[in-house]
Amino acid sequence: MDDTDRELLALLQQDAAQSYANLGRAVGLSAGAAHERVRKLRERGVIRRTTVEVDPAAVGQGVLAFVMVDSTAWMGDRADDFAALPEIQEAHVIAGTASVLVKVRTSTTEQLQDVLRRLYAIDGVSGTQATVSLETFFERPVSPLAPGAPGAA
Repeated sequence: MDDTDRELLALLQQDAAQSYANLGRAVGLSAGAAHERVRKLRERGVIRRTTVEVDPAAVGQGVLAFVMVDSTAWMGDRADDFAALPEIQEAHVIAGTASVLVKVRTSTTEQLQDVLRRLYAIDGVSGTQATVSLETFFERPVSPLAPGAPGAA
């Protein structure tokens, strides 16, 4: 992956619906060359998918919580159990006093409480500690131009 690929990725993260002509113009390529590079990035798995960013509050999912999950067993093989709870947006096996960190979005704190109950139903879960976010300052995607990225300045 070279600097042009990284620039294309950054541009696509800003607006994945822009034309290949616009992408090419921005990085000094023809539309066809930009299209070919994006196709190769998809084939290599660098671009996992193209999606739309939705405002959670606008669709009734304004309660955001991060939940530390304690366990009596290794949780790394329980991914399907966590994924079965649609309110969980992310689940991460972590090091530390808890075993798993999950990001949960719900409409109400009562629904959050229900998610916590369902987490306890997962075999091996022994406790939870939820932290409710009052405000999100920002969320940022992974930057292909970030310092420390291979090829980044």
